Amino acid sequence: MLFRNDKKDNRDATSNVVPLFPLRELIVFPHEVYPIFVGRQKSIKALEAAEAKKTPILLVTQKDPKVAEPAPGDLYTVGTLGVVVQLLRLPDGTVKALVEGKKRARVLRYVADEEYFQVEAEEIEEVSDRSTEVEALMRTVVSTFDNYARLNKKIPPEMVTSIAAVDDPAFLADKLVGHLGIKLEDKQALLESTNPAERLEKILGYMRSELEILEVEKRIRSRVKKQMEKTSKEYYLNEQMRAIQKELGEKDEFKNEIQELEEKLRQKKMPAEAREKCEREIKKLKMMSPMSAEATVVRNYLDWFLALPWFEYTEDKLDIKEAERVLEEDHYGLDKVKQRILEYLAVETLVGQMKGPILCLVGPPGVGKTSLGKSVARATGRKFVRVSLGGVRDEAEIRGHRRTYIGALPGKVIQSVRKAGSSNPVLLFDEVDKMSTDFRGDPSSALLEVLDPEQNCTFNDHYLDCDYDLSKVMFITTANTLDRIPRPLQDRMEVIRIPGYTETEKLNIAKKYLLKKQQEANGLRPENIEVSDGAIQGIIRHYTREAGVRNLERELASICRKVAVEVVKTDRNAHVKVSSSSLSKYLGVPKFRYGTAETVPQVGVATGLAWTELGGELLSVEVTIVPGRGKLTITGQLGDVMQESAQAALSYVRSRAEVLGLDRGFYHRIDIHIHIPEGAIPKDGPSAGITLATALVSALTRSPIRNDLAMTGEITLRGRVLPIGGLKEKVLAAHRGGIKTILIPRDNAKDIEEIPAQIMKGITLIQIEHMDEVLKHALVLTDPDNFFKPSKGDSDMAFLREPEPKVPMPAPGEDDDTTVSTNLS
Repeated sequence: MLFRNDKKDNRDATSNVVPLFPLRELIVFPHEVYPIFVGRQKSIKALEAAEAKKTPILLVTQKDPKVAEPAPGDLYTVGTLGVVVQLLRLPDGTVKALVEGKKRARVLRYVADEEYFQVEAEEIEEVSDRSTEVEALMRTVVSTFDNYARLNKKIPPEMVTSIAAVDDPAFLADKLVGHLGIKLEDKQALLESTNPAERLEKILGYMRSELEILEVEKRIRSRVKKQMEKTSKEYYLNEQMRAIQKELGEKDEFKNEIQELEEKLRQKKMPAEAREKCEREIKKLKMMSPMSAEATVVRNYLDWFLALPWFEYTEDKLDIKEAERVLEEDHYGLDKVKQRILEYLAVETLVGQMKGPILCLVGPPGVGKTSLGKSVARATGRKFVRVSLGGVRDEAEIRGHRRTYIGALPGKVIQSVRKAGSSNPVLLFDEVDKMSTDFRGDPSSALLEVLDPEQNCTFNDHYLDCDYDLSKVMFITTANTLDRIPRPLQDRMEVIRIPGYTETEKLNIAKKYLLKKQQEANGLRPENIEVSDGAIQGIIRHYTREAGVRNLERELASICRKVAVEVVKTDRNAHVKVSSSSLSKYLGVPKFRYGTAETVPQVGVATGLAWTELGGELLSVEVTIVPGRGKLTITGQLGDVMQESAQAALSYVRSRAEVLGLDRGFYHRIDIHIHIPEGAIPKDGPSAGITLATALVSALTRSPIRNDLAMTGEITLRGRVLPIGGLKEKVLAAHRGGIKTILIPRDNAKDIEEIPAQIMKGITLIQIEHMDEVLKHALVLTDPDNFFKPSKGDSDMAFLREPEPKVPMPAPGEDDDTTVSTNLS
C-alpha cells in the first residue's frame, strides 16, 4: 500500500488525503518515470508538499488542456498515484519535476485547500488473470510490437528487447501505451480499465491500425524515391546528350535561346534601368539549368521586358477638321467631349508635345461613354485598349503581382500597353465607379498613381519592378455616378458630365446610327424596311423610359427581326413600312404612359423632380390630413436627408401658420401623413423640400396645386430656396412628362444654358428665391395677391406670450401604430 499509517493523525489508520497535480496533454501510467515542467503556482506547491511530507501525489489529466486554472469539473476522476523522484527549480521560476507512477487511483472527493488541490483518493485494484488465453495475447502483442518497431524508426531496438522481457500483463500493457501515437481520450480509457487482458486487446487493435498506416507510408516513400531516381536519371542523360551534341557540333537550343534574347536586347530601345535589369537576368539565366522552374520564370520576365513598347509611339493625326468629322460621324451630340478632344489636338499642334489628358465621362447608362473612347482613338489616330474595372477588388490587378508568386503577371495597365503595341494609346478604364475593396487592397488607391499626370511618368509595376512612362497615354474613364469614386481619385481627373438625351436627339441617333446598325445585323437591305419618324417617336415615348438609347436599340432590333421573318416568308425584295399605328403589331402593348403629370389640379398632390443614375424622374408627393394628436408620418422609403427636409418643410408651415390663414395650434388636432409613391424604390436628397412644403400648405389650406407645374429646390426653416444639382436631367424628365412650367432656385440660373434650345421652347422656367413665391405660382388661387394675410402679432412673435392651448390626453389604447412617426408638439 502507498498510503502510510500515521498514528498521530486523528483520521483513520490509513491516510488517503493526498495532493493532486493536474496534467496538460499527458497521462502518467504506473511503472513509468516522466519528466514534467511546471509553471502554475498551485501545481508547484502540490509537488513541494508531496516532496516535503514524503507522501504520494495524484497525477490527473485535464479534459481541456487550454484551461489555465482548472476546476474539479475540468479534471478526470481516475489518475495515477505517484511519487516525486526529483524536484529542481529553474532560474525562470518554473520547476522541473521527475515523477514515477505507482498505482491507479480514483478521486473520491476534493478537500478544501486554497494553496493547491487536495483530494481523498482510493487505490484501484486490478484484476489478476494469468490464463492460457492471456499468455497467448501477450505473445501476440509482443510480436506485433516487434513489427511496429521495425517500421517506426522512432522506437530504439533496445526497447523491443525490454518489452519482450516483461512477464506481467498489467506491466506490459502500461509500458506499451507510451510508444503508441494514440489520442489522449484513448489513453485515459486505457488508464481507467482495470482488466489487463482488455487493455492488451485494445493496444493490439491500435498497433494493427498503426501498422496499416505505416505500410502505406512506406509504399508512398518507395514510389517517391523511384520517381526522384527517374528524374535524376533523365537529367543525367539529358546532360550527356547535350555534351554529345556539343562534341558533334550540333545546335544547343538553350544556348541559341539565350543568344536570341541577347540579340533582341541589343536591338530593343529601352531605358538604361530596364536594360541593366535585362542584362542581369540573362547573366543569371546562363548559370541555370534549362529544365529548372526558375529558368522558366526568368524567361517569362525577359519576354515581358522585350515585348513592351518602351519608346514606340503612334503618330497623332493633327488634322482638326478630319478629327471633327470622325467624331461627328460616330456620335450625335456630346459637344463637350468633342470640344475637349479638339482642344487637345490644337494645343499639341502648337506645342509639339504634351501630356495625355485624363478624362472622366460621367453619365447614365446607354449614352455612349464607352463607344466614345473608340471614336477618340480613331479621331486621333491612336491604338485603343479597353479595361473593365467592374468588380475588381485586388490591388494587384492594377499594379501587378510580385515575381515571388506562382503565375505572377503585370497589372492591367502594363498588359494593355503591351496589347496596344505603343506607349501612347487611348486607354479606357470602363466602370471605374464599380470597383470594390477587400483584404487584398484598394484598387482605386492604386489608380491614383496611374491617373496622376505628375506621377505616371514613373509608374512602377510590382512585376516589372522598373519605372514605365505612362505620361503619353490618353486615359479615359467612365462612370455612372461620382459618389462611389473616392475624392482623391476624382481630383486627378477632368470630369465631363454627359446628360441624358432629349427626344429629338434620340430620334436623330435612331435614324442615323441605330436603325442602320440593326438592318445590317439582321441581314436586311435598306429597301426591305422603312421606319417612320412617328414610329421611332412612339417607341421612345411608349416602349422605353431611359436617359440613353440602349433599350431603344433593342426595340429597333426586335422590329428588324420580325421584318426579317416577313421577308423570308414572302419575298426577299419585299418592302415593309413600320408606322406609329403598327407598332403594337411588332412590339406588343405599350409599356409606358407618356406624360405622368396629373390631369387636373388636386389638393395635397405636388409634382417634384428627382435625379437618378438613369437620368431625371418625376416625383409625386402626396399629403393627407386626418384628425389626430400632432404626429407626422413619412412613408415611401425615404432616406434621412429627405425625412429631415419634410420636417423642415413642416416647421416652415408652422412658423407661417397665421400668415397662411391657419389656426396657430392647428397641429395639435391633426395627424399629417406624407407619402411618396413607388415605395419599393429608395429615395433621398434635399431637393424635394419645396415640393413637400407646397403639398403641406395645399392640404392644410385645401388649395389645389397646378397639375402642369413641377418644382425642385431645397428649403430652409426661414423659407429660403437653395440650389440643387442635375437641373438639365430634371428639366428633360419634366418635358417627357408633359410639364409646361418648372420652378427652379434662382441660384441655378447659370445652369439654364446647358438645356437644349428645343426643350426651352416648350417649357417655362420660373426662378424663385423664397417659399412664398413658390406658393403663389404653384397653388390655384382665386385671389393670389391676398393669399398671404399677415397678422398683427406676426412680426413680434406675440404668440409666445399667449397661453398654450390645452391638448386633450389620448385614451388608453388609442396610440397610433404607425412605424415611422415624429411627434410635432
